[in-house]
Order: sequence, then structure tokens, then C-alpha cells
Amino acid sequence: MPITRRTFLKGTFATTFGLSAAGAGTLYYAHTIEPNWFDTTYQQFALPRLSKAFHGYRMVQISDIHADDTFMVAGRLANLVETINTLQADIVVITGDFVTSYRPDLKATLSHLSDLRTKDGVFGVLGNHDHPSGIEWIRACLQAGHVQELDNKTYTLHRGDEMLHIVGLDDLWPSNYGTPASIWTHLPLLNQLTAALPENGAAILLVHEPDFADVAAYNKRIDLQLSGHSHGGQVRIPFHGPLILPALSHKYPKGLYSVGNMLLYTNSGLGMLPPQFRFACRPEIAVMDLTAT
Repeated sequence: MPITRRTFLKGTFATTFGLSAAGAGTLYYAHTIEPNWFDTTYQQFALPRLSKAFHGYRMVQISDIHADDTFMVAGRLANLVETINTLQADIVVITGDFVTSYRPDLKATLSHLSDLRTKDGVFGVLGNHDHPSGIEWIRACLQAGHVQELDNKTYTLHRGDEMLHIVGLDDLWPSNYGTPASIWTHLPLLNQLTAALPENGAAILLVHEPDFADVAAYNKRIDLQLSGHSHGGQVRIPFHGPLILPALSHKYPKGLYSVGNMLLYTNSGLGMLPPQFRFACRPEIAVMDLTAT
């Protein structure tokens, strides 16, 4: 039967309306539903240098909180802290970007981190959005949240004579502007930090930018690197991947990687940068159980 002009126009209208509705639905999902659909992921990492005393040690990693006045407000962060407290972490580590930019009221928002309950404390490193917000101010925010910053420092956990080392590097792109320096310029600092570690005990590196993993693996003393920065891409297109990635996250943008003899985990983060959408990339709380081999 031939298609009349009226039938054609009705079909075109229905198709256009359907596509528009699907597009509007996708936008609503990406702006309202997925950003609030926090994913608790579970990983088990076998670390050859992990001592038996730390077998079963539970780390919880969060990253890229991006406290602001639109999404990651005080109430939402307080609820996330309650969720994390149910996970019975031995330690919580936060791999940078506590804020998006300076706002005086965000100190009160981040103070909710002081309600985190762990056996061994809460440790963090700064990200590329933290430095431009004002280094003294952001460090005051971390103090209010009872977060111990590892600013190019190491911290050793003890179980009797056994040790687990946490190494923290300050942000690799503190200006958050232009092209960052090569990751290899930071190798001497990492070598200096790891040279001071005892031979025994696994070493876990906290650094905001995940592509530093090539340097950390070359160092050969780091067993596991934990990073954030990329937000996993924030918006990922099926069969394509992330639309946009920041510098120093193009190689290892999301999830678990083996880099040489080292493991890397890139967390998808909790917060967002404008435009505040997430698609196929849920915000993440990562639970990591360490096992001795």
C-alpha cells in the first residue's frame, strides 16, 4: 500500500517525538539518577610483599569528592560517610580533589569526614583542584575532617613487628592549568621516599593522577597505586568509552590495571565537574581487601 503524505508526516512526528523523549529521558537519567546511584565495588588484591599480619586488611578508597554548593553538599557527604562506616574499614584513603573551587562554607561540608570510623585512620593526598583553592585553606579543611595528609610523606602501619607502608605524593599538576610536567620529573622524589622504607612490608602509593603508574612501576618498590582524577570519564559512551579525560589520566582512566609488577586502581570518584552529568560511570566507593601470598 502506498504511503500517503499524511501517513508519512504522522510517522515522522512519532519518530521525532520518540527520539526527543528518549533524549530527554537520557538527560534526566544522567543528571539526576546516575550521579546519586553510588556504587560500592569490591576488589581483592594479592600483594606478594604483604605480611601475614595484614592478610585480610580492608581499605576503603574514595576520591574526587568535589564538595560544592550544587551536588556534593553537606547532607550528601554526611550520608556517604554513614555508608562507608558500614563497610568496617581498617583504613580510609582519599585520593584528591576534596573541592572543586574555594568556597568558605565548604570547610563545614568537609568536616563530616571527621565522622568516618576506622581502626587506623583516614589518609589523603591533594588533587589538581585543591591547590588552586588555596593550600592553607584546603589543609585547614582536611584538619577539620580529621584527614591526615601525606604530602610527599610515608606512614607505616604496624602489627607487632610486621609493617604496611602508605606513601603519599602531592599533586602532580598543582596549577590545574596548561600542560602538566612529564610524570617522569617526579621519579627522583618517589625514589627518595621509597629508599627510606624498610625492605619488609608492602607499599601502597596514593597519588591523584593515575598515569603516574608507569613511574611507580619503574620504581619497583610500590605494590599498589591508588588514584582518581579521571572520574572514570564521568560520561562514557557504549562501545566508545569516555568522551573527555583530563591530562594524566588518558592511559589508565578507570578500574584495575597491572602495570609491570604493580597493581593500579583508578577510582571513578564521588563528585562531578560541570556540566554535572554521569552516564555509564556510576560514582564509586571502592572496598579493597588485601591478601598475603
